[in-house]
Amino acid sequence: MGGPDRTGCRHLLLLILVSVSRVCADKTPPELPPQDSWGDLWLVRFFLNIAGYGTILLPGYLLIHYFKRKNYLETGRGLCYPVVKSCVFGHESKSSAPEETAAAPRVEGDPSTTQQALKLLFCAAGLQVSYLTWGVLQERVMTRTYGSEEGGPGERFRDSQFLVFMNRILALTVAGLYCSVTKQPRHGAPMYKYSFASLSNILSSWCQYEALKFISFPTQVLAKASKVIPVMLMGKLVSHKSYEYWEYLTAVLISVGVSMFLLSNGGGDRPWGVTTFSGVVILAGYIVFDSFTSNWQDSLFKYKMSSVQMMFGVNLFSCLFTVGSLLEQGALLEDIHFMNRHPDFAFHAALLSVCSAFGQLFIFYTINKFGAAIFTIIMTLRQALAILLSCLLYGHPVTAVGGVGVAIVFLALFLRVYARGRMRKKVRKTADTPVVQKV
Repeated sequence: MGGPDRTGCRHLLLLILVSVSRVCADKTPPELPPQDSWGDLWLVRFFLNIAGYGTILLPGYLLIHYFKRKNYLETGRGLCYPVVKSCVFGHESKSSAPEETAAAPRVEGDPSTTQQALKLLFCAAGLQVSYLTWGVLQERVMTRTYGSEEGGPGERFRDSQFLVFMNRILALTVAGLYCSVTKQPRHGAPMYKYSFASLSNILSSWCQYEALKFISFPTQVLAKASKVIPVMLMGKLVSHKSYEYWEYLTAVLISVGVSMFLLSNGGGDRPWGVTTFSGVVILAGYIVFDSFTSNWQDSLFKYKMSSVQMMFGVNLFSCLFTVGSLLEQGALLEDIHFMNRHPDFAFHAALLSVCSAFGQLFIFYTINKFGAAIFTIIMTLRQALAILLSCLLYGHPVTAVGGVGVAIVFLALFLRVYARGRMRKKVRKTADTPVVQKV
């Protein structure tokens, strides 16, 4: 039984490695992002950011360890006691089972078909407008210069961490306002536990922005769409999980489609059409950090909390980490001066943050009203439209073979959604079937 599974995993891994090695073996693009000093190298910036976060994490860890060792929950008192209790100990224990309210669609009486259709149209339009605009602006900010229309060579914005900070501070504001005007469950999780998901979320977002300096936006979208492949490989090799036949089929289709796209576009003479080794490494970092974020957030939902409370807690620590790191590196003032020199960049960065924050609210609302399956279909369509829009606006060359590869990837994603829905229906019917006991 283990032979075919192991062979299938090896074939998937071989396809990916062949694609990456072919792309990375191509000639170096004629125009890579200019590096003025060693401090502009992405690996150096990555470790500088990590060091900045460490100056906040290490004292926090020591304080938490101290309060727990001193049994402050029983012996503490005074003005600081409520703050320490909320941050270190929380207000209530975990529930026996994870809350399912966020994952299952809410049923409100018997709404008419027209009302449901209008709500679905509203959710789909909100998600598409928010994230398509976000994708276009993300590529504009990270790959184009500012000020060149004034006659000079122009400047390129390089600090991905500042964009992460702007996104998080607006998302924190939106989540805080939403929690203050709507009824939320009593918060019980220790606040420090949000810091783990926050750190991985910051790093995944940083990798997402930074990767655009080395790879094209369509390549990035396809890489994010194919996250199922490393997830299945890790599940098989580490957790010894077994998968259905349709999961292997769709994983093979995704790997074939991605391979076709990369191989057909790896030799373009335009610099933005070439995938570099740095881009592959950064994308791998994005996938790893993003996978950790989702798994850690799943564990946090064992406490009684809403999705917006989760959004507030994660973004609170994200703001703390990023602003601390920016101040320590002296980058915050430089980025503000860049905004003053280029008002169009300030507008783009602000609109980018608005789309990101309200896009998260549309995600929560759509899943709450229609369930995860409908949300997945909408977001899969969004990924396909994002690739098309990027190619139209920024002139990315896509060959016929590459286009077929993109189509195969999204066909496989829709097949996964359909097959998963059929499996859930079978499980539900089995659970609803009455069991007749013989006397």
